[in-house]
Amino acid sequence: MLDAILKSITDTFPFLAPVLPYILLVIGFLALVKGADLFVDGSSSIAKRLRIPDLIVGLTIVAMGTSMPELAVSVSAAIGGSSDIAVGNVVGSNILNILIILGLSALILPLHVDKEMFRRDIPVLLLTAVLLPAITLLSIGAARNGHFSYLSRLSGVVLVLLFIGYILLTIRSALRFRKEQALTGDTPDEGEGLKVFPWWKSILFTVGGALLIVLGGNLSVEGATDIAHQLGISEAVIGLTVVALGTSLPELVTSVIAARKGNSDIALGNVVGSNIFNVLFILGTTVLVLPINVDFVGFINQLVLLATSIVLAVTAFTGKKLSRIEGGIYLLLYVAYACYLFFFANAAA
Repeated sequence: MLDAILKSITDTFPFLAPVLPYILLVIGFLALVKGADLFVDGSSSIAKRLRIPDLIVGLTIVAMGTSMPELAVSVSAAIGGSSDIAVGNVVGSNILNILIILGLSALILPLHVDKEMFRRDIPVLLLTAVLLPAITLLSIGAARNGHFSYLSRLSGVVLVLLFIGYILLTIRSALRFRKEQALTGDTPDEGEGLKVFPWWKSILFTVGGALLIVLGGNLSVEGATDIAHQLGISEAVIGLTVVALGTSLPELVTSVIAARKGNSDIALGNVVGSNIFNVLFILGTTVLVLPINVDFVGFINQLVLLATSIVLAVTAFTGKKLSRIEGGIYLLLYVAYACYLFFFANAAA
């Protein structure tokens, strides 16, 4: 539908064709900024009213809402035969989530790591980072058309079932938290920079913000992809960088705004939850819709994702928080990774 609208615009106003991708990027980013702001406020307010910890909201509602662009892009890319974009979008988004989003968020405000995240969510994050290359290696024998590996629908079933198990575990933790608050008589506080809105306003902000996030993500991806094609960048690198950045803009804006508002639980939980959601649900759903090929460059980047996930686990464990220095190191690591992609992976693709 979006492609049809854009084609109609360029047919009616041909002079807009060269600059339309840049216009889409600007409009998309503005929608993402406003949508993320509304979504953080609305979901935080709902969390306070339901006595659900912000960490749980960040790991579920916020993570899923900000990952909708990845789902739309990966499924449509797989259906369209662009398997490199489908896989690269998920892997590239997860690497960018850790190194860029957490790096920027930690620079704004050192991110405290909740003990519940140590016990449940970071181990699941590491599991997904190990599972993806493991499934790819096990599927080498089924590779088709000269590709390195082939992800079948069975792989999709495994990933989606693990995602359901993780969500049930997260809900159980939320219910236990509510029970503990009821027994102690605690009431939800507003927290630094956060407000508790009426129910109708909280829901309106959350739903409206999510819609703006999805719209902004789609517009940004459409514009960024067109620009990348004009520059002659390979499809694999487009998926790992331009599309990954475009679909990760919701996570970026949401986490940065949450950090600026002093809510490190949502900032960190959003990234960890999104990464788990991306591999288990988005890639799992994509493979269920249509099995996809994986090339060698894609496999190497799965190993890069595993390495960045280990870096996150180690730095979070050692200091129980992500400091500004560690945030700066994350950003430098992404610069090195981007140089590798453009100077080596692009040539090999």
